[in-house]
Formats: sequence, C-alpha cells, structure tokens
Amino acid sequence: MNFKPLGDRVLVERVEEANTTASGIIIPDNAKEKPSHAKVIAVSSEVEGVKEGDIVVFGKYSGTELALEGKEYLVLDTSDILGVIA
Repeated sequence: MNFKPLGDRVLVERVEEANTTASGIIIPDNAKEKPSHAKVIAVSSEVEGVKEGDIVVFGKYSGTELALEGKEYLVLDTSDILGVIA
C-alpha cells in the first residue's frame, strides 16, 4: 500500500473486538458497534506522539473511511485520537 497521510493525520485499521462477553454470551455481528480501537498503519511527518504499529483509541464518530486494496481503513486527525494503549 502506498498512502501517506498529510497534515496532522494518521491512517489506521480498526482492531476487531471480542465476539463474546465476559460471561461467554456470543454477540451477533448486527448488534456490535464498530470498534474504537485501531492499529496505526501510516503517520504524517508532522505527527508526534504516535508511531506506526501503535494501538490507539479514538472517538466513536471520528475519521474518514477509506478502502485501499480491498481493506477498510480510517483516516484520523490527531485531535480525534484519545490515547495510545501501552
């Protein structure tokens, strides 16, 4: 893939969350919300504090969806990123 975000933006790929609850109940696909965790795929040269490979948490309605090479990605402004999971 050859995509380089511009400005204060990062390209991320959503990380799927578990399909079951802690008690073992299976959650059907139509009842799940889109994950708010994502792996950083590409970072603009202007972005500090986030690097490729980081797992970030972002706001529920943040970003712009983008399809590249058959995969779904999200372009986020750094202000939409709430934090990095260590």
